[in-house]
Amino acid sequence: MNITPGKLWGLRRLADDAGRFKMLAMDQTGPIVNPIKAARGLDHAPYADVASVKRLLGKHLSAKASAVLIDPPLGYAAAIDGLSPRGGLLVATEWATWEVTETGRRSRNIPGWDPAVIRRIGGDAVKVNLWYRRDASPEVRAHQIAYVESVKAACAQNDIAFVLEFLVYPFPGETADAFAARRADLALEALSDPDVMDPEGVELYKLEPPVDVADVPDPDGPDAAAVQARFDRLARGIGRPWVLLSGGAAPDDFLRLLTYAYRSGASGYLAGRAIWAEAFRRFPDLAAMEAELAASAPRIMDRLNALTDRLAHPWPTHPAWDDGVVMVPSGEEFAPAYGRLAAAGVARP
Repeated sequence: MNITPGKLWGLRRLADDAGRFKMLAMDQTGPIVNPIKAARGLDHAPYADVASVKRLLGKHLSAKASAVLIDPPLGYAAAIDGLSPRGGLLVATEWATWEVTETGRRSRNIPGWDPAVIRRIGGDAVKVNLWYRRDASPEVRAHQIAYVESVKAACAQNDIAFVLEFLVYPFPGETADAFAARRADLALEALSDPDVMDPEGVELYKLEPPVDVADVPDPDGPDAAAVQARFDRLARGIGRPWVLLSGGAAPDDFLRLLTYAYRSGASGYLAGRAIWAEAFRRFPDLAAMEAELAASAPRIMDRLNALTDRLAHPWPTHPAWDDGVVMVPSGEEFAPAYGRLAAAGVARP
């Protein structure tokens, strides 16, 4: 399978030198904004508080990551000067801008933001969180599919790597308990939908665990086979490399989840709360939060990274690249051929 120069460089920037992804997520909306609102007793989280939290996350953790995922509205300006410039930069284009309807959520870009803008600010890749349920209404599903296709086209035009995340969600009338009971199955159902699982134009998938993220069975214990079967089903038919998100799992549970994922072919992780949630509980005492971040969170990343080094599959070894990773155009014709493509506003030959 061929890959264009910008997308290839973006994938390489997101991964470590061995081709494994160790990515830190600090773009979260609810997991950061809602606790701040609760702690302050306000309906709106003050920008200064959100910025301070994200600045601390970047300062203490980005050096341990192969790349960092950040949002433009609250994260980029607050944290960019504290991120390690030696790591990759993954930028969200749809942050907290979805529309809620009775029959499903509709994703859309941050106003004024698209892959071209993300490329301009130094982004190595674009991340889209696609809210997706196969049982959403046909109109919502059609909107979501069209939205993904529009981002794919813009990423191709700007020759920037595309990271696609699927997240399931509760309908407005669905109770928390009812949704929790179905979450893992809904995640698997979304990935079995051929209308949305076309890998053309996607370089990397970010996927939810297909099991509960608490009290995860020991990967070498008596209950491991059933869990592994669900991860194997998750990975079946994924046409590109993929990483696992933490979904709010505690560190030990996430390590177990990652073990299952790596046995199913995953190439790394893109995680936030499993790394920094415990430190964040110290908010609004920023000094205590920073002390906890400096003391414990880097050790969590060390454990995740050691497991990733040992078990994760480097992305060029994914079956999509069975014939090797081939950059096109290349060789003596690279400069004139790519110049023509760029002038025409396309990336793929």
